[in-house]
Amino acid sequence: MLSNRLRQIQRQSIRAFNSEAKIWNVYLSGEIHSDWRSVIAEGLQKKNLPVRLTSPNLIHEDSDDCGAIILGMQEERPSWDRLGARMNDIRNKTLLSQADIVVVRFGDKYRQWNAAFDAGYAAALGKPLITLHPPEISHMLKEVNASANVVCEEPEQVVQTLAYVILGELPTTPKDGDRFVPIADRLGKGNPNP
Repeated sequence: MLSNRLRQIQRQSIRAFNSEAKIWNVYLSGEIHSDWRSVIAEGLQKKNLPVRLTSPNLIHEDSDDCGAIILGMQEERPSWDRLGARMNDIRNKTLLSQADIVVVRFGDKYRQWNAAFDAGYAAALGKPLITLHPPEISHMLKEVNASANVVCEEPEQVVQTLAYVILGELPTTPKDGDRFVPIADRLGKGNPNP
């Protein structure tokens, strides 16, 4: 078992190596009706993580009307939608392809086809995927979650996941609190003959 001091030294060396080496591009996709993006941004800032956040256009009206505002009004709704969708597609595919990690938030109130599309596109690109949603909708998202590397229920868990992935930093308190038991104590060592 590693001593706490040795673990601290290892984490400091990981932090020093990673903080100088890379700025991580994290694409935040999904519902726009809650403050989940702000919670993640503030958490990343507090931890001073080297992360650049991007997202689709978050102003619903601009996303709907961009094509018609720039190229002219259309008589039919499908034509209007197609113009905006194609412009949004340029932004979204470019930022998704540049992302190191994609986080997709599904809320419980609205049908989020765009979020599901972004999750599928990220999976097709081989991007690491984190899904974020309340546990009540896990069944509806089982295929999306099966493609995700991590499934979170709270924005804070996304921040903690990114802190671990980037710096090897774990939260000071496990999610299960005092009920947490390390795997070696619960089930024994994984390889008895290292």
